Amino acid sequence: MEIRSTKAAILVESRKPLIVDEIELPSELRPGQILVRVHFSSICGAQINEIDAVKGPDKFLPHLLGHEASATVVELGPGVTQVKEGDTVVLHWRPSLGFQGPTPSYKWGQRVVNAGWVTTFNEYAVVSENRMTVIPANYDRRTAPLLGCAVTTAAGVVSNDASVKVGDSVVIFGIGGVGLNLVQFARLAGAYPIVAIDRVPRKLEMAASLGATHTLLGDGPEKLASEIKEIVGTNGADRVIETTGARAVIEMAYDVTSGSGTCVLVGVPNEKVAISTLPLHFDKTLTGSHGGNSRPHIDIPRIIRLEMAGRISFEGIITNEYPLDAINDALELVRSGTAGRVLLRMGD
Repeated sequence: MEIRSTKAAILVESRKPLIVDEIELPSELRPGQILVRVHFSSICGAQINEIDAVKGPDKFLPHLLGHEASATVVELGPGVTQVKEGDTVVLHWRPSLGFQGPTPSYKWGQRVVNAGWVTTFNEYAVVSENRMTVIPANYDRRTAPLLGCAVTTAAGVVSNDASVKVGDSVVIFGIGGVGLNLVQFARLAGAYPIVAIDRVPRKLEMAASLGATHTLLGDGPEKLASEIKEIVGTNGADRVIETTGARAVIEMAYDVTSGSGTCVLVGVPNEKVAISTLPLHFDKTLTGSHGGNSRPHIDIPRIIRLEMAGRISFEGIITNEYPLDAINDALELVRSGTAGRVLLRMGD
Protein backbone atom coordinates (compact mmCIF):
# COMPACT_ATOMS: atom_id res chain seq x y z
CA MET A 1 0.00 0.00 0.00
CA GLU A 2 1.17 3.52 -0.76
CA ILE A 3 -0.06 4.85 2.60
CA ARG A 4 2.38 3.49 5.14
CA SER A 5 1.34 5.04 8.46
CA THR A 6 -1.48 6.85 10.20
CA LYS A 7 -2.21 8.80 13.35
CA ALA A 8 -4.43 6.85 15.74
CA ALA A 9 -5.80 6.87 19.29
CA ILE A 10 -4.66 3.68 21.02
CA LEU A 11 -6.14 2.01 24.07
CA VAL A 12 -3.01 0.79 25.85
CA GLU A 13 -4.36 0.21 29.36
CA SER A 14 -7.93 -0.16 30.55
CA ARG A 15 -9.43 2.82 32.42
CA LYS A 16 -6.56 5.05 31.28
CA PRO A 17 -6.44 7.90 28.69
CA LEU A 18 -5.89 6.90 25.07
CA ILE A 19 -2.48 7.57 23.53
CA VAL A 20 -2.49 9.41 20.20
CA ASP A 21 0.51 8.45 18.10
CA GLU A 22 1.66 7.39 14.66
CA ILE A 23 1.27 3.68 13.88
CA GLU A 24 2.35 1.61 10.89
CA LEU A 25 -0.27 0.20 8.55
CA PRO A 26 -0.19 -3.43 7.35
CA SER A 27 2.10 -3.95 4.36
CA GLU A 28 -0.72 -5.27 2.17
CA LEU A 29 -4.47 -5.76 2.12
CA ARG A 30 -5.84 -9.24 2.54
CA PRO A 31 -9.06 -10.58 0.91
CA GLY A 32 -12.09 -8.55 1.97
CA GLN A 33 -10.05 -5.70 3.47
CA ILE A 34 -10.32 -2.09 2.35
CA LEU A 35 -8.14 0.90 3.17
CA VAL A 36 -10.19 4.03 3.88
CA ARG A 37 -9.41 7.59 4.83
CA VAL A 38 -11.57 8.53 7.79
CA HIS A 39 -13.05 12.04 7.77
CA PHE A 40 -15.22 12.24 10.89
CA SER A 41 -15.98 9.74 13.64
CA SER A 42 -18.54 10.03 16.38
CA ILE A 43 -18.17 8.50 19.83
CA CYS A 44 -20.56 5.88 21.16
CA GLY A 45 -21.02 4.78 24.75
CA ALA A 46 -19.71 1.39 23.62
CA GLN A 47 -16.23 2.90 23.42
CA ILE A 48 -16.50 4.12 27.01
CA ASN A 49 -17.43 0.57 27.99
CA GLU A 50 -14.41 -0.79 26.10
CA ILE A 51 -12.05 1.65 27.78
CA ASP A 52 -13.51 0.82 31.19
CA ALA A 53 -13.45 -2.96 30.46
CA VAL A 54 -17.01 -3.37 31.73
CA LYS A 55 -17.20 -6.86 30.19
CA GLY A 56 -14.08 -8.01 32.01
CA PRO A 57 -10.31 -7.99 31.43
CA ASP A 58 -9.36 -6.82 27.94
CA LYS A 59 -7.37 -9.59 26.21
CA PHE A 60 -6.56 -7.55 23.10
CA LEU A 61 -4.56 -4.60 24.47
CA PRO A 62 -3.23 -2.49 22.91
CA HIS A 63 -5.98 -1.96 20.35
CA LEU A 64 -7.86 0.63 18.32
CA LEU A 65 -11.42 1.83 18.87
CA GLY A 66 -14.40 3.42 17.15
CA HIS A 67 -17.23 2.05 15.02
CA GLU A 68 -19.09 4.90 13.29
CA ALA A 69 -17.56 7.28 10.77
CA SER A 70 -17.59 8.85 7.32
CA ALA A 71 -14.74 7.84 5.04
CA THR A 72 -13.46 7.61 1.47
CA VAL A 73 -12.30 4.34 -0.07
CA VAL A 74 -8.58 4.52 -0.91
CA GLU A 75 -7.56 0.98 -1.87
CA LEU A 76 -9.24 -2.41 -2.27
CA GLY A 77 -8.04 -5.82 -1.19
CA PRO A 78 -8.69 -8.98 -3.23
CA GLY A 79 -12.27 -10.14 -3.62
CA VAL A 80 -13.99 -6.83 -2.82
CA THR A 81 -17.11 -6.23 -4.96
CA GLN A 82 -19.42 -3.87 -3.02
CA VAL A 83 -17.35 -0.67 -3.20
CA LYS A 84 -14.81 0.97 -5.48
CA GLU A 85 -11.95 3.40 -4.98
CA GLY A 86 -13.19 6.94 -4.39
CA ASP A 87 -16.57 5.90 -2.95
CA THR A 88 -17.90 7.83 0.04
CA VAL A 89 -18.94 5.38 2.73
CA VAL A 90 -20.39 5.14 6.22
CA LEU A 91 -18.42 2.85 8.52
CA HIS A 92 -20.57 0.80 10.91
CA TRP A 93 -20.20 -2.08 13.36
CA ARG A 94 -23.24 -4.05 12.24
CA PRO A 95 -22.33 -6.56 9.48
CA SER A 96 -23.76 -5.83 6.06
CA LEU A 97 -23.15 -6.77 2.43
CA GLY A 98 -19.80 -8.00 1.22
CA PHE A 99 -16.97 -10.17 2.37
CA GLN A 100 -15.89 -10.25 6.01
CA GLY A 101 -12.14 -9.94 5.81
CA PRO A 102 -9.72 -10.84 8.60
CA THR A 103 -9.13 -8.31 11.34
CA PRO A 104 -6.00 -6.22 10.70
CA SER A 105 -3.08 -5.54 13.00
CA TYR A 106 -0.85 -2.47 13.05
CA LYS A 107 2.66 -1.82 14.39
CA TRP A 108 3.54 0.75 17.04
CA GLY A 109 7.26 0.66 17.42
CA GLN A 110 7.97 -2.93 18.41
CA ARG A 111 4.41 -3.58 19.58
CA VAL A 112 1.48 -5.04 17.66
CA VAL A 113 -1.73 -2.99 17.84
CA ASN A 114 -4.89 -5.05 17.42
CA ALA A 115 -8.08 -3.95 15.70
CA GLY A 116 -11.53 -5.28 14.92
CA TRP A 117 -13.33 -5.40 11.57
CA VAL A 118 -13.85 -1.65 11.83
CA THR A 119 -12.05 1.12 13.74
CA THR A 120 -12.55 4.85 13.35
CA PHE A 121 -10.34 6.65 15.86
CA ASN A 122 -7.57 6.68 13.24
CA GLU A 123 -7.01 8.83 10.16
CA TYR A 124 -6.57 5.79 7.90
CA ALA A 125 -8.10 2.42 8.69
CA VAL A 126 -8.18 -1.09 7.26
CA VAL A 127 -11.84 -2.08 7.40
CA SER A 128 -13.73 -5.21 6.40
CA GLU A 129 -15.91 -4.83 3.31
CA ASN A 130 -19.06 -5.77 5.23
CA ARG A 131 -18.56 -2.91 7.70
CA MET A 132 -19.22 -0.11 5.22
CA THR A 133 -22.11 1.18 3.12
CA VAL A 134 -21.80 3.50 0.12
CA ILE A 135 -23.64 6.84 0.41
CA PRO A 136 -24.03 9.72 -2.08
CA ALA A 137 -20.76 11.59 -2.62
CA ASN A 138 -22.43 14.91 -1.77
CA TYR A 139 -23.86 13.73 1.56
CA ASP A 140 -22.60 15.74 4.53
CA ARG A 141 -19.51 13.92 5.83
CA ARG A 142 -19.94 15.54 9.23
CA THR A 143 -23.44 14.11 9.66
CA ALA A 144 -22.74 10.72 8.05
CA PRO A 145 -21.16 9.09 11.15
CA LEU A 146 -24.56 9.22 12.85
CA LEU A 147 -25.76 6.68 10.27
CA GLY A 148 -23.12 4.22 11.48
CA CYS A 149 -24.70 3.63 14.89
CA ALA A 150 -26.82 6.28 16.64
CA VAL A 151 -29.47 6.70 13.95
CA THR A 152 -29.63 3.13 12.65
CA THR A 153 -29.73 1.75 16.19
CA ALA A 154 -32.60 4.08 17.13
CA ALA A 155 -34.58 3.24 14.00
CA GLY A 156 -34.09 -0.47 14.64
CA VAL A 157 -34.99 -0.28 18.32
CA VAL A 158 -38.26 1.50 17.54
CA SER A 159 -39.31 -0.72 14.64
CA ASN A 160 -37.68 -4.07 15.51
CA ASP A 161 -37.03 -4.38 19.25
CA ALA A 162 -39.88 -2.30 20.67
CA SER A 163 -42.23 -2.76 17.68
CA VAL A 164 -43.80 0.63 18.30
CA LYS A 165 -47.29 0.91 16.85
CA VAL A 166 -49.53 3.89 16.15
CA GLY A 167 -50.86 5.24 19.44
CA ASP A 168 -48.40 3.38 21.67
CA SER A 169 -47.17 5.31 24.69
CA VAL A 170 -43.37 5.48 24.64
CA VAL A 171 -40.99 6.46 27.45
CA ILE A 172 -37.32 7.06 26.65
CA PHE A 173 -34.71 7.21 29.42
CA GLY A 174 -31.51 9.01 28.37
CA ILE A 175 -31.53 11.63 25.63
CA GLY A 176 -28.09 11.37 24.05
CA GLY A 177 -27.28 10.64 20.42
CA VAL A 178 -29.38 7.47 20.38
CA GLY A 179 -32.13 8.86 22.62
CA LEU A 180 -32.71 11.92 20.45
CA ASN A 181 -33.17 9.69 17.43
CA LEU A 182 -35.43 7.34 19.37
CA VAL A 183 -37.69 10.34 19.94
CA GLN A 184 -38.00 11.23 16.28
CA PHE A 185 -38.48 7.63 15.10
CA ALA A 186 -41.15 7.09 17.75
CA ARG A 187 -42.87 10.22 16.42
CA LEU A 188 -42.54 8.88 12.87
CA ALA A 189 -44.15 5.60 14.00
CA GLY A 190 -47.18 7.49 15.35
CA ALA A 191 -46.54 6.99 19.07
CA TYR A 192 -48.36 9.10 21.66
CA PRO A 193 -47.43 10.24 24.20
CA ILE A 194 -43.66 10.29 23.80
CA VAL A 195 -41.98 10.99 27.14
CA ALA A 196 -38.30 11.97 27.13
CA ILE A 197 -36.33 11.80 30.39
CA ASP A 198 -32.86 13.16 31.11
CA ARG A 199 -30.92 15.06 33.77
CA VAL A 200 -29.89 17.86 31.38
CA PRO A 201 -32.55 20.48 30.57
CA ARG A 202 -30.91 21.43 27.25
CA LYS A 203 -31.22 17.86 26.01
CA LEU A 204 -34.88 17.81 26.93
CA GLU A 205 -35.37 20.96 24.88
CA MET A 206 -33.77 19.17 21.92
CA ALA A 207 -36.04 16.17 22.48
CA ALA A 208 -39.09 18.41 22.41
CA SER A 209 -37.96 19.92 19.12
CA LEU A 210 -37.71 16.41 17.61
CA GLY A 211 -41.15 15.24 18.70
CA ALA A 212 -41.26 14.48 22.44
CA THR A 213 -44.73 15.39 23.68
CA HIS A 214 -43.61 15.45 27.33
CA THR A 215 -40.23 15.93 28.99
CA LEU A 216 -39.23 15.09 32.54
CA LEU A 217 -36.10 16.02 34.45
CA GLY A 218 -34.66 12.79 35.82
CA ASP A 219 -33.40 14.10 39.13
CA GLY A 220 -35.77 12.49 41.63
CA PRO A 221 -36.52 8.77 41.26
CA GLU A 222 -39.33 8.60 43.80
CA LYS A 223 -41.24 11.44 42.19
CA LEU A 224 -40.31 10.48 38.63
CA ALA A 225 -42.19 7.17 38.51
CA SER A 226 -45.43 8.84 39.57
CA GLU A 227 -44.90 11.67 37.05
CA ILE A 228 -44.48 9.14 34.25
CA LYS A 229 -47.69 7.34 35.19
CA GLU A 230 -49.58 10.62 35.37
CA ILE A 231 -48.74 11.01 31.66
CA VAL A 232 -49.03 7.43 30.32
CA GLY A 233 -51.64 6.07 32.73
CA THR A 234 -51.50 4.16 35.98
CA ASN A 235 -50.91 0.82 34.24
CA GLY A 236 -47.60 2.05 32.82
CA ALA A 237 -46.25 2.66 29.34
CA ASP A 238 -46.64 0.41 26.32
CA ARG A 239 -43.00 0.75 25.28
CA VAL A 240 -40.11 1.84 27.50
CA ILE A 241 -36.59 2.26 26.10
CA GLU A 242 -33.59 2.63 28.41
CA THR A 243 -30.30 3.98 27.01
CA THR A 244 -28.18 4.89 30.04
CA GLY A 245 -27.12 1.48 31.37
CA ALA A 246 -27.44 2.78 34.94
CA ARG A 247 -28.79 0.15 37.34
CA ALA A 248 -31.35 2.41 39.05
CA VAL A 249 -32.63 3.69 35.71
CA ILE A 250 -32.98 0.18 34.29
CA GLU A 251 -34.98 -0.88 37.34
CA MET A 252 -37.28 2.13 37.04
CA ALA A 253 -37.72 1.61 33.29
CA TYR A 254 -38.85 -1.96 33.91
CA ASP A 255 -41.18 -0.90 36.74
CA VAL A 256 -42.99 1.77 34.66
CA THR A 257 -43.56 -0.63 31.76
CA SER A 258 -47.13 -1.88 31.69
CA GLY A 259 -47.99 -5.52 32.39
CA SER A 260 -48.47 -6.10 28.66
CA GLY A 261 -45.70 -3.73 27.53
CA THR A 262 -42.12 -4.07 26.32
CA CYS A 263 -39.02 -2.71 28.03
CA VAL A 264 -35.95 -2.51 25.77
CA LEU A 265 -32.47 -2.14 27.27
CA VAL A 266 -30.12 -0.32 24.90
CA GLY A 267 -27.61 0.84 27.50
CA VAL A 268 -25.17 -1.77 28.81
CA PRO A 269 -25.10 -2.05 32.63
CA ASN A 270 -21.85 -2.44 34.55
CA GLU A 271 -23.47 -3.93 37.65
CA LYS A 272 -26.23 -6.38 38.53
CA VAL A 273 -29.84 -5.26 38.28
CA ALA A 274 -32.68 -6.36 40.58
CA ILE A 275 -36.18 -6.81 39.11
CA SER A 276 -39.27 -8.84 39.87
CA THR A 277 -39.52 -11.49 37.17
CA LEU A 278 -43.13 -12.51 37.89
CA PRO A 279 -44.64 -10.18 35.22
CA LEU A 280 -42.47 -11.92 32.59
CA HIS A 281 -44.53 -15.09 33.10
CA PHE A 282 -47.54 -13.20 31.79
CA ASP A 283 -47.48 -10.53 29.06
CA LYS A 284 -44.62 -8.24 30.04
CA THR A 285 -41.48 -8.36 27.87
CA LEU A 286 -37.92 -7.41 28.80
CA THR A 287 -35.32 -7.51 26.04
CA GLY A 288 -31.90 -6.21 25.21
CA SER A 289 -30.93 -4.65 21.91
CA HIS A 290 -28.05 -5.46 19.58
CA GLY A 291 -27.91 -2.33 17.47
CA GLY A 292 -31.65 -2.53 16.88
CA ASN A 293 -31.01 -5.51 14.59
CA SER A 294 -30.38 -2.93 11.89
CA ARG A 295 -29.43 -3.88 8.33
CA PRO A 296 -27.10 -1.07 7.22
CA HIS A 297 -27.32 -1.66 3.46
CA ILE A 298 -31.14 -1.38 3.68
CA ASP A 299 -31.62 1.03 6.57
CA ILE A 300 -29.02 3.68 5.68
CA PRO A 301 -30.45 4.46 2.21
CA ARG A 302 -33.97 4.52 3.66
CA ILE A 303 -32.95 6.92 6.41
CA ILE A 304 -31.20 9.22 3.92
CA ARG A 305 -34.42 9.31 1.86
CA LEU A 306 -36.43 10.22 4.95
CA GLU A 307 -33.98 13.00 5.75
CA MET A 308 -34.05 14.34 2.20
CA ALA A 309 -37.87 14.36 2.35
CA GLY A 310 -37.80 16.38 5.58
CA ARG A 311 -39.41 13.60 7.65
CA ILE A 312 -36.47 13.44 10.08
CA SER A 313 -33.67 15.83 10.95
CA PHE A 314 -30.19 15.44 12.42
CA GLU A 315 -29.79 19.15 13.08
CA GLY A 316 -28.37 19.74 16.55
CA ILE A 317 -27.76 16.06 17.41
CA ILE A 318 -24.00 16.61 17.09
CA THR A 319 -23.32 19.04 19.92
CA ASN A 320 -19.52 19.11 20.10
CA GLU A 321 -16.54 18.58 17.79
CA TYR A 322 -12.89 17.86 18.65
CA PRO A 323 -9.72 17.12 16.70
CA LEU A 324 -8.31 13.61 17.10
CA ASP A 325 -5.47 14.98 19.27
CA ALA A 326 -8.07 16.05 21.86
CA ILE A 327 -9.86 12.70 21.98
CA ASN A 328 -9.47 12.29 25.73
CA ASP A 329 -11.24 15.61 26.29
CA ALA A 330 -13.99 14.38 23.97
CA LEU A 331 -14.31 11.13 25.90
CA GLU A 332 -14.64 13.00 29.20
CA LEU A 333 -17.46 15.05 27.74
CA VAL A 334 -19.24 11.86 26.65
CA ARG A 335 -18.79 10.46 30.16
CA SER A 336 -20.38 13.57 31.66
CA GLY A 337 -23.70 12.80 29.98
CA THR A 338 -24.24 16.46 29.10
CA ALA A 339 -23.68 16.21 25.32
CA GLY A 340 -25.59 14.85 22.37
CA ARG A 341 -23.29 13.07 19.92
CA VAL A 342 -19.63 14.10 20.10
CA LEU A 343 -17.67 14.23 16.85
CA LEU A 344 -13.96 13.67 16.14
CA ARG A 345 -12.36 15.46 13.20
CA MET A 346 -9.52 13.66 11.43
CA GLY A 347 -6.62 15.54 9.86
CA ASP A 348 -7.33 18.92 8.31
